[in-house]
Amino acid sequence: MISDYIHLALTILGFLPKFAATLLLQRISALAHRRTYKALPEDQIKNVVVVGGSFGGFKAVQRLAATLPTGYRVVLVEKNSHLNYVFSFPRFSVLKGHEQDAFIPYSGLSKGAPEGIFRHVQDTVTEVTERFVELKSGEKLRYEYLVIATGTSSRLPSKVVSTDSRDAEHELRGMQDEIQQARRIAIVGGGAVGVELASDIKDFYPEKEVTLVHSRAQLLSSFGPRLQNHVAETLTDMGIILRLNARPKFSSQTSTLHFENGEEEAYELIIPCTGQQPNSGIISAMSPASISKETSHIQVKPTMQVADDMFPRIFAFGDVAATGGTKMARAAIFQSEVVLDNIHKMIKGSKDLSTYTPNVVFESAIKLTLGKTRVALYMHKENGREILVSANFGAEEGDAKKQWAFFGADVKELEERKAHDDSIAPYCNA
Repeated sequence: MISDYIHLALTILGFLPKFAATLLLQRISALAHRRTYKALPEDQIKNVVVVGGSFGGFKAVQRLAATLPTGYRVVLVEKNSHLNYVFSFPRFSVLKGHEQDAFIPYSGLSKGAPEGIFRHVQDTVTEVTERFVELKSGEKLRYEYLVIATGTSSRLPSKVVSTDSRDAEHELRGMQDEIQQARRIAIVGGGAVGVELASDIKDFYPEKEVTLVHSRAQLLSSFGPRLQNHVAETLTDMGIILRLNARPKFSSQTSTLHFENGEEEAYELIIPCTGQQPNSGIISAMSPASISKETSHIQVKPTMQVADDMFPRIFAFGDVAATGGTKMARAAIFQSEVVLDNIHKMIKGSKDLSTYTPNVVFESAIKLTLGKTRVALYMHKENGREILVSANFGAEEGDAKKQWAFFGADVKELEERKAHDDSIAPYCNA
């Protein structure tokens, strides 16, 4: 609808001036900060430790490195060698030859940061105490403030298991091969990942039979009916079989779905796209009161501090936390600003902390791919109006490569890596 295009444009244009002004002020402030921050000896440095370097964690570290006063340092503890651009994982589980694009170096975090303000540790947290973060390597990091942005765990096509980018690329190639070889495929879970994977498989391999199974009456249960109906119609038009209100049982040892009505369906490949488990275990032993018994999320105050009053210097945000906002990267970035602001206020001794209020319109907006080039842009406004724009401007290889600059990485490094991989491929396959 023309009115949707207009409403979408006006909504974005209304947000852009404030966003641009904020970004400009941040850059000016960062320039001044580089001139005033002074590196101190190790025994005089207080650490702000951020655990988790995905979208929200990355932004939090980047902003802390541009704002912390002399005497403080931000330390990123992240298990992965590269930032995983998970939005491209469904596409790169199907499309071959672009999986390197989805693993972005963390080199951009240190660009422009004053010397001594940032440290990056690739490691896994094994325990958190009131003053220390203990790592798998045996190192103990003393912290003044701790920020938990560990997100969730799941399997491909949502997440990879490997922490090294090369091994993670191998995981994606493995799923590419499985999908290529299978003729009859079932995808269980009709959220965004399941929808994108199903449409990608059918668009890249139209000869395959693809079934999408979902436990509820509508796909994309977290979104409004306009998007739900549009997606269901698009997938049906593509030839994808939809089985709704179905919660089949299956195991990794078999390729059969067992439905509640007694029906059984055999497939050559079943891909689960359900179950995001919050990575909240790092503080569960120290503060069981902070963990939701129902969802396992870390319970937080509106200030993003953990709900346990015994630990006011520990913050949590993003998908791991029960923030009241959506479980979207954009929401985590908004929340990271509240964390940043409150750490600065606490450093200055202020007790008047900022609070987080979900920005419904922008935090819950989504760009959904529906095959090679079709996309659906969706917003749900506070007055209840749904904005849906369907377009055909997507790129077959996705958006991952374009994101390297956003995260401060040099895309030339990607091209050099691809050229190197291509040059050794014949020897690897020999």
